[in-house]
Amino acid sequence: MTEQPYLEDATVREFEATVERTVSDDRVVLDRTHFYPEGGGQPADRGTITGTDGREWAVVDVQKHDGIHHYLEPGEGVEAGELPDAGSTVTGVLDWERRYSHMRYHTAQHLLSALLLEEYDAETTGNQVRAHKATLDCAYERFHDDELAHIERRMNELVEQARAVDWYVLDRSTAEERLDPERTRLSLLPDSITEIRIVEVGPDPASDDDEPFDRTACAGTHVSNTEEIGAVTVTGRETKGSEEERITFELD
Repeated sequence: MTEQPYLEDATVREFEATVERTVSDDRVVLDRTHFYPEGGGQPADRGTITGTDGREWAVVDVQKHDGIHHYLEPGEGVEAGELPDAGSTVTGVLDWERRYSHMRYHTAQHLLSALLLEEYDAETTGNQVRAHKATLDCAYERFHDDELAHIERRMNELVEQARAVDWYVLDRSTAEERLDPERTRLSLLPDSITEIRIVEVGPDPASDDDEPFDRTACAGTHVSNTEEIGAVTVTGRETKGSEEERITFELD
């Protein structure tokens, strides 16, 4: 199984890896990768993979199958169907602007999910991060303009408080004991998952309260402080079904 060091350090932009095997004529599996595979509402990373001989491929998609598959398109001078050799060393370089945008939006989505649950008892039912906007679906009848204005104001307050964002692993029984089931929904995870990666948004550093603002299970990539998110603008809402709303927001 491909090692996933991005789960520990999401700031690595370039790395070396070994090609474990090729798949079909358009993808490779590496022994380790910092390319994030699509999942949890976060899109796959993009970038390049270069061999020691100088051949280069564009990474156009990353998906989890039996290992993490990197879908490649040949660069200049590389023929269609030509892939890095199994066993060879390659250098991966992330499209950092795209990845960092996803990190900011994904962290903002955590703030929004926690805020909606705390102030509106609106549980998140889905989310989708993009490089230039994000949407969040939640169980709520309808948000009105004054509520959207309040949500935007509170989001920016949370950003400006420069709350630390951390991630760590808990065994499942400990996570089920400590965490809010409405926020984490750990019961939806297969029983085979015995270790849970937790993403935690800490307390306001200017307050005496030491209770984290949010703790939830997540395998995505995040910034390390809410101030990195930047200004939040709630750009709209729409009804997505019976008592379900979608909020769209953008970041500076």
